[in-house]
Order: sequence, then structure tokens, then C-alpha cells
Amino acid sequence: MSETQGTSFMPTKRDFLSVTDITPDETLHLLKRAQEIKLAPKDGQGPKPLAGKTVALLFDKPSLRTKVSFQVGIQELGGYSVFLAKEEVELGGREPVSDVAKVLSGYVDCIVARLSDHELLVELAKYASIPVVNALSDLEHPCQIMADLLTIYEHKDSLDGLSLAYVGDGNNVARSLCLALPAVGMNFTSASPQGYTLDEASVQQARARANGSSVQVRTVASPAEAVAGADVVYTDVWSSMGVEESPEEAMARQSAFDGYAVDPELMQRANAGALFMHDMPAHYGEEVPRGMLEHPQSVVFTQAHNRLHAQKTVLEFLLAGN
Repeated sequence: MSETQGTSFMPTKRDFLSVTDITPDETLHLLKRAQEIKLAPKDGQGPKPLAGKTVALLFDKPSLRTKVSFQVGIQELGGYSVFLAKEEVELGGREPVSDVAKVLSGYVDCIVARLSDHELLVELAKYASIPVVNALSDLEHPCQIMADLLTIYEHKDSLDGLSLAYVGDGNNVARSLCLALPAVGMNFTSASPQGYTLDEASVQQARARANGSSVQVRTVASPAEAVAGADVVYTDVWSSMGVEESPEEAMARQSAFDGYAVDPELMQRANAGALFMHDMPAHYGEEVPRGMLEHPQSVVFTQAHNRLHAQKTVLEFLLAGN
């Protein structure tokens, strides 16, 4: 994680802006810890590592899973959350990001930010003397990927040597998957139409992070080619939330993604027992048909529920002892 050395009376803090901010060993440790948290009795008697701590939730995008899972998780860890919507803060508009960061650093112990612009998130972390967590940006979605890895780990008992095929837009989720999976020994293949592929810089960075010479990171055009031999098949919406397009651009996108839906027929091309994953919300009739989230190989709702456990582990990791 990125580290910022504060003044003489401020402890060193760590942020979680990217999946690359934690080492592969830390990633695996957090997944095992998340399993422990998930299996612990929900009797209110467990450890409260966030007791006496407050977390600000700074969101400029609508949210269901992210908002609820963070608020519930913070409460279960003994902490208190303060929700700040876009119109209340207007980050970078009504006040400079640096001022918001410094003010919140005196009120709360951590900032969880869901922002359209990743650069605003980076600036927020630069000036905050407390940990900042990326709850989604246009560049990455690291908390989602921690829940994804937890879900795969639960169902497959290991990550090493597994292959995940991503079918869809080369967006923030695809980028975080690409960067995270090879570092823990998983192969990653993405299938996207021309003009919507993952950026080459992320692909090269993922290859450099690969844990083992046999780990592959590939980008292809054909969904069928991508899912052949896959242990996990993953998709996402074709147009991410907040993407502004003209009607002509939207029509061009729909046309480009024709043939990129993940359906039962495509799943048959993957390995027997392959998992189907989607980070939600789903756009039925586009990247998936209705009923796909209830497909026998789907783990989508477990994946959504695991946001709670994975994020609790991240918060515990960042705030324990700080």
C-alpha cells in the first residue's frame, strides 16, 4: 500500500487505492482472515478493532452493495460511520480536495471514498493523514476484487494455477482483476471488442507482477477463446456507471458488444464446475440474459455478500493499532 509519512506526531499510514497497494502475501493473509470473520458467530461478542473509531464514507456515485456493506461492516467492527453524499461535499468544487482531506483527518480515523475521478482519490490520500480506501473509481475497484478473490478461494480452496476469463469492457473492474490475479498465481484472460480492450500498460504491469513464469495474462477478441479452459468466468456491465456518451456513442458500444453476453451456452465452453461471477448491478438482455445470476454455476450473490467480509478485513488491517 502507498505510505505517507506525516509530521513528527503523525504515525505512518497506509492507503488502499489499488490492488497493487498490498503485497501478494498480504492479499492471501487478508483472504484467510476474511474467512475467519465470515465464519465467526454473529452474536455481537467478537473483537471490536474499530471501537472508538469513526469512518467517513465519501460518495459521489449511487451505491447499494458498497454503501450497505461498509456501513454494516464498520458497525460490526465496533466503529461508527458518517455518510457524505456528493451534494454535501462537492469534492474539488466547493472546497479544494486538500482542504477536505485535512479537515476530515481531524474528525475521523479513515476515509472510504467512491469517486468518479481516480485522480481526486489520489489527491485526497496525498493530503489526508489518515488511511483512504478506494470504494470505486474510474480506474480501479480494489474492494470488489478482494471480495471476488475471497469467493473463488472459498469455492476452489486455492487460487494458485486457476484461470479466470473476463468477458466485457476493459473497465475499472477488469483492470483490478488483471493486476490482482497474476500476483496470487492466477491466469487472467480478457475478451473485449476492438476499442474497448484493457490498456496495454495495465497488461504489462500485470505480467510483471505475475507470481511464477507459467502465469499467463492475455487479451483476446473472442469470448469463446477466452473461456476455454477457464475455472472462473466473469462479466460486468458494458457501460460503467457515470460514463457519459452521446446517443451515437451508446449505439456504437451496443453494436460492438454484440456477441459478448455470458450465457449458459458460453459457460459450457469453460471447465466443468467453472464459477460464474458478476459484480452487479446486472443489465439483463445485455451482458447476461435473465436467470443467469441464478444459474447453477453462479456464485454472484455470495460474491456480493462477501463484500462485507472482505471490506471488514481491509478496515481491520488499515486501522488496527493506528
